Amino acid sequence: MNHQSQGKKSLSVVCSRDSLDGAYPSAVLAINAVRMGMDATIYYTFSGLNVIRKGFAKKLKFYPPGTMGAIPGMPQLATGIMKKKIEKAELPELSDLLEMCQLEGVKLIVCHMAASMFELNKDDFIEGVEIANAQQFLQLALDSNLCLFT
Repeated sequence: MNHQSQGKKSLSVVCSRDSLDGAYPSAVLAINAVRMGMDATIYYTFSGLNVIRKGFAKKLKFYPPGTMGAIPGMPQLATGIMKKKIEKAELPELSDLLEMCQLEGVKLIVCHMAASMFELNKDDFIEGVEIANAQQFLQLALDSNLCLFT
């Protein structure tokens, strides 16, 4: 499962949250790494799996930090505001960004243990994702020049 090309620098990112502020950073960092000539991989685990489940990217929300996020209706309001900011910044929708990532060479990997825990299989995810266990990802991370957690 070594995704590092000979002589290329590489980035590995772990995405464990299914919120807009959990999903966008990993995809933006990975696609920019590829555009800089690096190899890039995003490893999705726990609720981060929802980011790459079929039809789920459009359902992700933004949860304000602290007690603001606990106010009824606040996540919906904050999500609407965040989506307007994303559009105003001329960023692609998350589903489009993930497709761009794949087309440009970013590897999207599902955590086997988390998928098993949530009774998900490869058919539940967008096309082109791979499944790897923790040991396989850790080996990839060890071989990476940079490993981040979003």
